[in-house]
Amino acid sequence: TKADKARLQKEEEDRRLKEEEEARLQAERDEQERLEREKKDKVLPELELKDFARRENELDELRHLLEDNHNSVVTWKNEEAEKAKWESYMCCDGTPDPSVQQEINTYMSLWKEDPEVNVTKVLKQCIGALRVLHKLEDLLKETSNLLDIQKYQEAIANLQELIHLKHNLATEEILKEATANIDTQTGNMQTVVKDEHVTLCLWANLKKNPRFKGLNFEEVGLGFEIPKQLAVSNIAVRILHTRYDHLSLLARMTHTRMHTPSSRYISYKSVSQTSLHSARISVHSAESGQSQIKTKIEGLNGETTSSVDGDLSSSLSHLNTSETCFRVQVVDMMQYSPLGGVFYYNVFHLPPQAHHVNGWTIRQILDTGLEVFPYPQKGLQMNESLISKLDDVESIGSPPVGVSVTIPDNVMFLENPQVARWDATGKQWRMDGVTEVMYSEEESKISFKMDSFQPFVLIQDTYANFPFQSWELKPLGQDSALYTIKGALINVSITVQGHQCMLQTQEQKCLSHFTGKWMNSTALQRAMQDSGINIFVNEFTEKYVTTYGNFSSGVVLLRWNAQCGPEHLVMQVCEHFATGPVPKDRWCLYLLGAQRSQMLGISESSEAFSPDHCLGTEFHSTFIHMLQDHMSTEGIARTRTSHNLFVDTVQSLLCATRPLLYA
Repeated sequence: TKADKARLQKEEEDRRLKEEEEARLQAERDEQERLEREKKDKVLPELELKDFARRENELDELRHLLEDNHNSVVTWKNEEAEKAKWESYMCCDGTPDPSVQQEINTYMSLWKEDPEVNVTKVLKQCIGALRVLHKLEDLLKETSNLLDIQKYQEAIANLQELIHLKHNLATEEILKEATANIDTQTGNMQTVVKDEHVTLCLWANLKKNPRFKGLNFEEVGLGFEIPKQLAVSNIAVRILHTRYDHLSLLARMTHTRMHTPSSRYISYKSVSQTSLHSARISVHSAESGQSQIKTKIEGLNGETTSSVDGDLSSSLSHLNTSETCFRVQVVDMMQYSPLGGVFYYNVFHLPPQAHHVNGWTIRQILDTGLEVFPYPQKGLQMNESLISKLDDVESIGSPPVGVSVTIPDNVMFLENPQVARWDATGKQWRMDGVTEVMYSEEESKISFKMDSFQPFVLIQDTYANFPFQSWELKPLGQDSALYTIKGALINVSITVQGHQCMLQTQEQKCLSHFTGKWMNSTALQRAMQDSGINIFVNEFTEKYVTTYGNFSSGVVLLRWNAQCGPEHLVMQVCEHFATGPVPKDRWCLYLLGAQRSQMLGISESSEAFSPDHCLGTEFHSTFIHMLQDHMSTEGIARTRTSHNLFVDTVQSLLCATRPLLYA
């Protein structure tokens, strides 16, 4: 119709006018961009010449700033070290100087000869030994001299061995008095001894009830399960939880260059052909000056050379020598971190108990010390009396032993924990041989089974919280800042005040022992890593963390960094004195390169990336000089008057986390 034709004609005209208007506006924009580009191109040589002329002065000024700050920090640290050394000397508490080998040797010799076996006093002595051990570890980290490295490693290994020996002596003393501390309800002896570093759980099998399956030490969240043949044997079970980890340090010292995942198949012959690896340490016994205490560090199969007493026969039948293949999963100590300390899971021969006759106390004294009970014992020929006590034929074999652990309250697992057992022969952690693993996140409890009694740890991927989602460094005032990292699984904030740091996180429950407490950056880093909150990198991180192939900036600007090229970095920066959030329109983008820095003319919300500099700005050879062009007088004054320890602390946190690469 006529009306429809008029309407269509009008729509066509409106569309034509709109297209013409858009074309005109686009032409104006193109013309404006052309003029700006010509203007930039015109001043570009002038800016480059100006930057080149002052480049040497800016680099010298920056170098002097860094050198002066570094020298001041080094002087302060040396003074603090000398002060601490003098205070330690004035204490006169018998603690040796760990840097003097003669003092360390004397300290260990005197302690080794000390006949004290009371568990409370022994654990107190161990606390002092741990302090010495920590000092040795610090010295080992600081030195690069090969002779000193060898000296400190030897001292660390010997002192660790001595501490473990003292634990065994105290354990033996408790077990000798098992009948005097019998539990009337169970007929056995069970006890728990605990201090700030160690939890010792002991169970002595006095009743030998074949229906006994296991025991839970409810007060400390530890428990075990044993098969029937052990339930009728003359044994004692120990779970020793040390909140420190000596075995992982031993593994690192032994395999210093191991940093790749190891999973291989090996072939071995029968257990009877497997060589036994044992280390013996001899000291004078508390009860007999001539007797010797022998501590054996067992191999993978849990075999010992000690004789088997009790209800199990000691004669081993000849096993089939046909070769068997199995998978060995060695824990890569560069990829995984043991958390929560070590759990030493052992079974021992129960020492001879005292008998009281006519007012006399009669006890058989052995010179073997605390003997490991051999388990598993494959191919054992059992006597008829033992078989009659067992309900089924399967019990004659060597079923796996079970253990349950409540996650320690001083660690946080960002993922489900994994279990690794100690390979004493290879001095390494292994993940094979652990079965029926069950983890309850609600109860924070994990249970599993192993073929034999061995030390074990709970491990987590060291880089579970990588890569970072974003990061921010925000000033809070003079010599104060807030460093925030949004990790892959958990967010972490660190408040810096002077040379002190304080962790802030939403997960307060597991980290209450150091959250909200001031400490230096080194101590904070160690505490966070020991608790499972790792945001720190090392020389092996790039092997295990996948980055985005380019740098990133403080606020998520990955699309710009993906387009600026591998030689440049885009950062978003704003001068901000208030405590509240930064208004979005106040952020400025900077393009950083090895040769110069410049302010960009685009914003985070721009449609496309452009490396062109912002009109009216200049080029600078250093980022700090670039920022000063747009900082207030007060802002510049703060950067120049910041305390050298504050600058060093912030710098150390940034270097330790490398957010420009891993965010």
